Amino acid sequence: MRLQGVGVGRGIAHGTVVRMPDPIPEPGTGHRDADADTEFSRAAQALQAVSVDLAQRADRAGGEAKGVLDAQSMMAQDPALLDDVRSRISTGRTAERAVFEAFHGFQQMLISMGGYMAERASDLGDVSQRAIAQLHGVPAPGVPDVDHPFVLVAHDLAPADTAALDITKVLGLVTIGGGPTSHTAILARSKAIVAVVGVSDAASLVDGTTVLVDASDGSVILDPTPDDLAAAERRLAARRVAAPIGPGKLADGTGIPLLANIGRPSDIADALLRGAEGVGLFRTEFLFLGTDSAPTVAEQQEQYRTVFAAFGGKKVIVRTLDAGSDKPLSFLPTGHEDNPALGLRGIRATRVHEAILRDQLAAIAAAAAETDADVAVMAPMVADAAETGYFVTLARSMGIPVAGVMAEVPSCALVAGQVLGIADFVSIGTNDLTQYTLAADRLLGSVASYQDPWHPAVLRLVKLLGDAGIQSGRPVGVCGEAAADPMLAVVLVGLGATSLSMAPSALADVRTELRQHTLEHARALAVRALAASTPAEARAAVRT
Repeated sequence: MRLQGVGVGRGIAHGTVVRMPDPIPEPGTGHRDADADTEFSRAAQALQAVSVDLAQRADRAGGEAKGVLDAQSMMAQDPALLDDVRSRISTGRTAERAVFEAFHGFQQMLISMGGYMAERASDLGDVSQRAIAQLHGVPAPGVPDVDHPFVLVAHDLAPADTAALDITKVLGLVTIGGGPTSHTAILARSKAIVAVVGVSDAASLVDGTTVLVDASDGSVILDPTPDDLAAAERRLAARRVAAPIGPGKLADGTGIPLLANIGRPSDIADALLRGAEGVGLFRTEFLFLGTDSAPTVAEQQEQYRTVFAAFGGKKVIVRTLDAGSDKPLSFLPTGHEDNPALGLRGIRATRVHEAILRDQLAAIAAAAAETDADVAVMAPMVADAAETGYFVTLARSMGIPVAGVMAEVPSCALVAGQVLGIADFVSIGTNDLTQYTLAADRLLGSVASYQDPWHPAVLRLVKLLGDAGIQSGRPVGVCGEAAADPMLAVVLVGLGATSLSMAPSALADVRTELRQHTLEHARALAVRALAASTPAEARAAVRT
């Protein structure tokens, strides 16, 4: 039996299924027998136990996972939530029901805020589930703790689950929900975990079933035969032999630089090890998040210098602060917004608080002057030529001669000729471009199926940008997750992309795929994808 979804990367995994436990059912609304103080004591002890457990998990996990789990640990002891639980118990609720209602109320508030805050809602839901499990005396939900390698099957994963995955045990990942740009897919790619997402029929898989997970064609084969396994081994062996080293290029020698997306200096080593030709997206938010005041010019300069020095003589494109109402910072006030994804964020927010932007540009210019890296800057969330002119003029006045913009808003693509008449380059952020083109919040699981960069509408916007780049003689790169899909990477080149930037773990697969196609063939594949009416049709047209 063969199940179909969307593969993440080109890997192949073979092993037995371990299912993620189903969520704990919503507690009933019946009244309790114990007095309010006793019941609140039960709730408080359960939340304390969850907090301690998450803190211990954070210490074991380390790295970025530690931050996610530490935040959850603090959520379990949030005074406002505890007061809410006590208040609900005083009206006759059981401890289980009071915890559920209190956390659910806060979740709905965060979801209504959208963007970054909506993502935190799933963290709250996970804490609630763990506390209710503690009260029921049953195992906590989450990734099962088993002592052998396995293929994990889940509806989808909470951020804390994905952050803490043990890649020495998880051979592969199959999810019922999610899409190619979902949180789960992005993390699977960054950790080089073989994954197939959006497998609607995966609910039928049971523990102990042997499966072959093939991300290259998005398939999950149940009880694979020896011939199936042998064919998979041959494909893996062929990929190892074919995996090239050196610069990204097409079969006809056309150069397509392959760059890395990095989020902090600690990502440098992996990017260099995997052959990144530079950095196409250096996210700088790590310097700004979790602080009460903006970092100083000197503090920023030190961090930027570390990255620039590591990529001496190579391209490093720095994205200026991408925060605002969707990622609120105390020193970058935007006020409440009902739909932060469409609000004051990116260049809109830093333009209002220009001192922060000026300090960042000054630090980038100073760090660039200390190294021989080819440094450029770009602004996020740019909508049109007017915003482009504002940013490019400011960057050059601050001593940064090469300045571009990110094309994430459809309007930027629709006036691409005007934008590239001003900017030195454009980098397409396909995650947000897809979100805004399809009017589907990329953090909401209910509309995850819309989050597919293969959608012909998204590809047509990319073509507008690619055509404008050819006409202006200026580069158009792609730094969204779409660049990490090897076959889609070829299509993007056919649409006019001149460079591709991605998670370092995707570089080898994309490098291999590009060398199988000439520019003429890439353009022919792009024509096929553009002619399709759905993402699935576009994929099928290109793969055949």
